[in-house]
Amino acid sequence: MTRRLAALCLVVALAAGCGFQLRGAADLPFESIHVPGTGGIAVALKRGIQAGSRTAIVEDPKAAQARLDVTLEARQKEILSLTAEGRVREFRLIYRVGFRVHDGKGGEFVAPATLQVSRDMTYSDAQLLAKEAEEQALYRDMQNDMVQQILRRLASARRPG
Repeated sequence: MTRRLAALCLVVALAAGCGFQLRGAADLPFESIHVPGTGGIAVALKRGIQAGSRTAIVEDPKAAQARLDVTLEARQKEILSLTAEGRVREFRLIYRVGFRVHDGKGGEFVAPATLQVSRDMTYSDAQLLAKEAEEQALYRDMQNDMVQQILRRLASARRPG
């Protein structure tokens, strides 16, 4: 019993000593933000901002201190390799999002930027339905990664002026 307690204390001490801490709420440099759009990355961004910060999402752009405009959202699929018979063996899935955050009066919180994430996946004609489901799951995962990257950019933004 004492060995287990000693081991538990050691693990807790090591975890505390390495600097690990939970992410917590992001401190965004504005109290309200307007995110236009009802689909794709816009909904995921609204959800991420509400869950991960104290910033309010407002529907009226004039009432918002900041506006997040998604200027680009694109999915791309590239062939990475082929079999000896000329069939596709691997794909690279690419998800690209362009955005900017401004105050509506000409000031920029975050200058226009484009972020990109990619994933590689194997492909097989024999598993067509499973591979389509895998592709959709990878795109959802990439969208979640993109939301986290944009939230980190928002957290490091500076007030214009």
